Amino acid sequence: MRKIIFGENKNIIHRKLRAIRIQRGLTQGEVAAKLQTMNINIDQQMISKIENNDRIVTDYELCCIAAVLKVEVKELLDGETIV
Repeated sequence: MRKIIFGENKNIIHRKLRAIRIQRGLTQGEVAAKLQTMNINIDQQMISKIENNDRIVTDYELCCIAAVLKVEVKELLDGETIV
């Protein structure tokens, strides 16, 4: 399987995910638990890897993360440059 990297990034939502999660008062574990209720197999360690830019995020995961955080997908992507 080929690695997908945008510039230095494995995902382009890592900064916004962390900022919005903290703003909402959610822990990584709480976000993971809510995703698991949506049948998304992501645990707390994977949320940490996403926030630390060490894991890719699929389009389906992106939509579910946005739903858990109660934001539009666009908000997670705003301000991020794809190179």
